[in-house]
Amino acid sequence: MEFFRIKRDIPFMRHALIFNVISVITFLVAVVSLATKGLNLGVDFTGGTVMEVSYAQAPDVNKIRESLTKLGFADAAVQTFGTSRDVLIRLPVKQGLTSAQLSEQVMIELRKGSDTVQMRRVEFVGPQVGSELIENGALALLFVSLGIVAYLALRFEWKFGVAAIIANLHDVVIILGFFSLFQWDFSLTVLAAVLAILGYSVNESVVVFDRIRENFRKMRRASVTTIIDNAITRTMSRTIITHGSTQLMVTSMLFFGGEALHYFALALTIGICFGIYSSVLVASPIVMWLRVSREDLVKPEKKTEIGAAI
Repeated sequence: MEFFRIKRDIPFMRHALIFNVISVITFLVAVVSLATKGLNLGVDFTGGTVMEVSYAQAPDVNKIRESLTKLGFADAAVQTFGTSRDVLIRLPVKQGLTSAQLSEQVMIELRKGSDTVQMRRVEFVGPQVGSELIENGALALLFVSLGIVAYLALRFEWKFGVAAIIANLHDVVIILGFFSLFQWDFSLTVLAAVLAILGYSVNESVVVFDRIRENFRKMRRASVTTIIDNAITRTMSRTIITHGSTQLMVTSMLFFGGEALHYFALALTIGICFGIYSSVLVASPIVMWLRVSREDLVKPEKKTEIGAAI
């Protein structure tokens, strides 16, 4: 389905070097930030206190956050679960205070706003759990990346697999770089968004690569640059429709999803924007510079011998 059609091919590959220099600079800034500042890991990774409280009526989650901010827990995660009357609170580790002391301080502050609040449970998430989550998250990223390379190498050719994984890792590092540079809270939901972007970005690359392969069969006398420019231009309408629709949904989560979904939606927004950029101006130029040719994608037809014995 196309809402519009671009008649002339846009010369993306003519400016590929300039955009790739910008990509390298952005990538290096993200790497330096990750190396020097690191990620602002949430309670899921660093450990902390998890509290479950209930109210007689649905509470105002924003007021609960304001109460916790007064106690010095500006990074506390507050969200409803189960029913609108049940609230889950995640508090970071605070030196000199045990989980029991933290929960007691929080309950005293919450009772100032409502007498109906009741404690359901208190748990401590230790740093050992946090280290296991980090390790499992890193392994997940590794296996997803290897799977992407294997899939594209089998479906297309190894050059496309290399280009796609470089572009996808570029997206991941950029997302992590944003969270490191601005010290946004990095939680399990953000990690889930990063993994989702890996699949989302590779899907866009596959669409472009598939059109490139098709062009090699149809445009037999065209140059590689012309073939790639035509492939990207012909998929622009689909890209705008698909990513625009997805971003509308993500934007609604970003502005109306509350604190629990804010950084999840923010990571998806960054990933969607850079996913389009990397598929067009990172993966495609890499394929071009790896000297992909018609012989890599179109197998020559075997000539039948004339006069073969029947």
